[in-house]
Amino acid sequence: MISTKARYALRVLIDLAQNQEDSYVPLKELSKRQEISEKYLEIILKILVKGKIVKGLRGKGGGYRLTRPREAYTVGEIIELTEGPLAPVACLMPDSELCPRQSACATLPLWKKFNAHIHDFFYGITLDDLINGRF
Repeated sequence: MISTKARYALRVLIDLAQNQEDSYVPLKELSKRQEISEKYLEIILKILVKGKIVKGLRGKGGGYRLTRPREAYTVGEIIELTEGPLAPVACLMPDSELCPRQSACATLPLWKKFNAHIHDFFYGITLDDLINGRF
């Protein structure tokens, strides 16, 4: 299940893509437009800044802005930044230990194919696609 944090991160990034123009968007504006508390929004934005998805600027004229064009952001990268890996089963998680049953596992091909569908779906949609209804 995709958490509120990831869903809100997508909403905030869409908002920034639509409203930043040449300046930074203040936290208060984002909070008001998206109806997300400033406190929770700060948590999300901290993750996005750390992941270099957005840039923050403190003080007068400060706020947040995207670090690259909106067509360069995929839904998959945003979800994984806020949620962690999208793998549907533990054995497909990055850095997971090699499963001793891997060679005899009848379900592994199913999970690999499902994982590929998830990855291709979310990494095939950009912020620009969401904004323009192309998905």
